[in-house]
Amino acid sequence: MPPAPARPPGPAPLLVACALGIERLALRTGDRGGAGGPMTVLRTGMGPRAAERAVTKALGTPALHDAAVVATGFCAGLAPGMHPGDLVVAEETRYEGGRTPCVGTPTLVRELGRALPHRTVHTGPLTGSDHVVRGHERAALFATGAIAVDMESAVTLRSAMAAGARPVAAVRVVVDAPQHELVRIGTVRGGISAFRVLRAVLPAFFEWHRSSLLPRR
Repeated sequence: MPPAPARPPGPAPLLVACALGIERLALRTGDRGGAGGPMTVLRTGMGPRAAERAVTKALGTPALHDAAVVATGFCAGLAPGMHPGDLVVAEETRYEGGRTPCVGTPTLVRELGRALPHRTVHTGPLTGSDHVVRGHERAALFATGAIAVDMESAVTLRSAMAAGARPVAAVRVVVDAPQHELVRIGTVRGGISAFRVLRAVLPAFFEWHRSSLLPRR
């Protein structure tokens, strides 16, 4: 196995991966103060294959080789009572029979509660899909114990861990819930509430990044 590429000295970087241009816009125009090290927002493109390619390529570069990774963006809620603008912090991500445990879930829940005190934060398994989930599929996924679904988070974290051990997490904003189902993915552009929530998450990510990189005792 060839030696890992050398990374410039300094704090370990943070890679924040999302799929859509509207998600990247929210993240890039949000509050970026308080970062504990270099931060990169990566737009992967939609779907698990695009996410796998983009994340694997990014983590293969010297600058991001040992980056902590957060998968974020919008998702479909599966649990009754979820609303657009709610937050989902994954305890684990699931895809094709595999699962990736997430690191620092309590820290993210606490910090998101501080950043967005009027928003509900849900925790539980976040499952992956290769298509937009509707109707009966939503109920079937909820029956497995998952609380939300998206197309990229699970593959993003799986690809990140395949590239080397690192802290990983997934935080999603609900735009589509059992009682508020989208007609088409383009409707996300009208999700002003979810967009504003996504703009406010970065300080929580930065605190998670700092705490996840502390030496363990």
